[in-house]
Amino acid sequence: MVNIVEVKALQKNFGKFQALKNVTFELHSGEVLGYVGPNGAGKSTTIRTLLGLIKATSGQAEIFGKDVWKEAIEIHKNIAYVPGDVYLWPNLTGGEIIDLFLEMHGEFDSEKRDELIKKFEFDPKKKARSYSKGNRQKVALIAALASKADLYIFDEPTSGLDPLMEAVFQEEVERLKKEGKAILLSSHILSEVERLCDKIAIIRAGEIVEYGTLEEMRHLTRYEFKVETTTPPLGLQMVEAVHDLKVNGNKAVFQADSDKIQDILQALSDYTVVKLDSTPQTLEELFMHHYAQENASR
Repeated sequence: MVNIVEVKALQKNFGKFQALKNVTFELHSGEVLGYVGPNGAGKSTTIRTLLGLIKATSGQAEIFGKDVWKEAIEIHKNIAYVPGDVYLWPNLTGGEIIDLFLEMHGEFDSEKRDELIKKFEFDPKKKARSYSKGNRQKVALIAALASKADLYIFDEPTSGLDPLMEAVFQEEVERLKKEGKAILLSSHILSEVERLCDKIAIIRAGEIVEYGTLEEMRHLTRYEFKVETTTPPLGLQMVEAVHDLKVNGNKAVFQADSDKIQDILQALSDYTVVKLDSTPQTLEELFMHHYAQENASR
C-alpha cells in the first residue's frame, strides 16, 4: 500500500486556544480512515489544514509526499472534497454546478456523473436556490464521486441525506476502496464509520485519544454477555470482572472486559449453562463509553 496522507505531531493554535495538539495519523491507498469526534473536537480544523486552507502552527502534514501548505495547488489536482455544508450559486442549475466543479477539477468520468445523478435520484435541471440541504449535498457528492482522484476527503458528507441516499454513498465509498483509492471520512454517523472504515481515529479536544483498527480498539473495551442457566446465576455478583449485572430469574446480562473472559467462564463453571452469548461493543458504544470515562475524570 502507498502512503497517501501522513500527519505527524500536527498543532494548530488560534491565539491562545490550541485547536490541534500533536495530531498524528496516516492513510494508505485502498484504505478508509474514519475521523470521529464531537463538534469542536478538531475534525474540520484538521481537514482544513490538509486542504491547505489554514497553516499549521507546527508539525508535519503531507499528501502524496508533498507539503499540504506549500504545494496545495499541486495536491488539489488529485483530491476530491465534500464539506458538511455546501453553498451553491443560486441562479445556476444543479447540473450546471456539477459540470463546473468537474471542469475545475480536470479529470472526470461523464458516464459516472450521469449514473450518480440517477442513483442519487437528483434533478439537475432545477435552480440551486430551490434545493434542500440534502440536494445541495448531492451536488457536491456527485461532483466528487465522478472526479478521478487518488484521495477523497469527506467531512460529514451525508448530512441532510435520507437513509436510502446514505446507502448509495456507502456503496460508492466501497467502490472507491476496491479501486485502491484512499478515503478520509469524518462522520457523526458511527454505524457508517463502523461499516466502511479500516482504521478509526477518535479526536477529543484537539487530541487523538484512540487510533487503530476497530478490532485493535475493541480489545480495550467490554463485551456484552447474555447467559441462561438452570438456576439463578447470583454468584456473578461476586466476580470483580463483571460490570452492570442484571439478573432476571435464570437469565443474566452483564459486561466484562475482553481480557477477563476466562474469569467469566470460571465463575459460570458452578452453574449448568443453557445458553451463552457474547458480542463486542459497537463503535457507538465504544465512543460513548470512552467519553463517559473522560468526562468522569475531569
